[in-house]
Amino acid sequence: MTTTAIITHRDCQLHDMGSHHPECPQRLTAINDHLIAQGIDAYFVYYDAPLATFEQLMRVHPASHLERLKRASPELGVVHLDPDTAMNPHTWQAALRAAGSGCLAVDLVMKGEIENGFCAVRPPGHHCEKANPMGFCFFNNVAVAAKHALVAHGLERVAIIDFDVHHGNGTEDCFAGDEQVLMCSIFQHPFYPYCGTDKPAANMCNVPLASGCGGEEFRDAVTQVWMPRLREFKPQMILISAGFDAHFEDDMGNLRFLEKDYAWVTDQLKQLAAEMCNKRIVSMLEGGYVMTSLARSVGAHLRSLADL
Repeated sequence: MTTTAIITHRDCQLHDMGSHHPECPQRLTAINDHLIAQGIDAYFVYYDAPLATFEQLMRVHPASHLERLKRASPELGVVHLDPDTAMNPHTWQAALRAAGSGCLAVDLVMKGEIENGFCAVRPPGHHCEKANPMGFCFFNNVAVAAKHALVAHGLERVAIIDFDVHHGNGTEDCFAGDEQVLMCSIFQHPFYPYCGTDKPAANMCNVPLASGCGGEEFRDAVTQVWMPRLREFKPQMILISAGFDAHFEDDMGNLRFLEKDYAWVTDQLKQLAAEMCNKRIVSMLEGGYVMTSLARSVGAHLRSLADL
């Protein structure tokens, strides 16, 4: 069995919010080029991300959200939904692929065809609330994947891990109070989207980190806060909102993580998944906006997932 799949689609590179937007098509090219340059691309099995179905999306988002996005989709040019979040003629299709990738990864893991999968897709998802696209996100990709695991595969408990520099407010909006989901996250605070610390629901295990924190504080959060909660929860699958913008070189935020920190947290989650949930991990790309540090960080994450 191939351990690790990469799920992606060329449609994801056609979504473009403008020449100076940090969430750009080159992000996926940089990752792919790095894997080839490192000689590790051949260790993965590749799948095309399918289009998410409306049934899959509507487990998380109301029909009105889907209709709003479909209506906003332009035939030419770029249409802004908010100052940060815009659609070009290819965005709708790319967003459906990004959401569909997680469902396919869940299916492959549940069938035992792979141990884990990484969805190299964009647009990202973790800022998208149930009914509100924001922060570069149109559908909440990881939430759609989590609901797919629960509904289509009958799992009872899934954990979502989010180590993006920004709090996954959308994922929290989707699952606050849902006893089938435990969300463990770190994020820079105070920082966009300025939430996650004010009386979070019991199933939200949020660890805010001050500007300037690095690997040591990250590891403390994981070992002292996340891991006890995860062991108590006993997840049957682990989903990761894998944002790499907390990297020292990424000027989107002010945390100071390094590639070895991403490899370390992936190792910890793999160990937990081996103990608790038959090695089942689905990871989905979120942030990371400096091409070199993004590519190296994803490379470290994938090396850990695939035991390379």
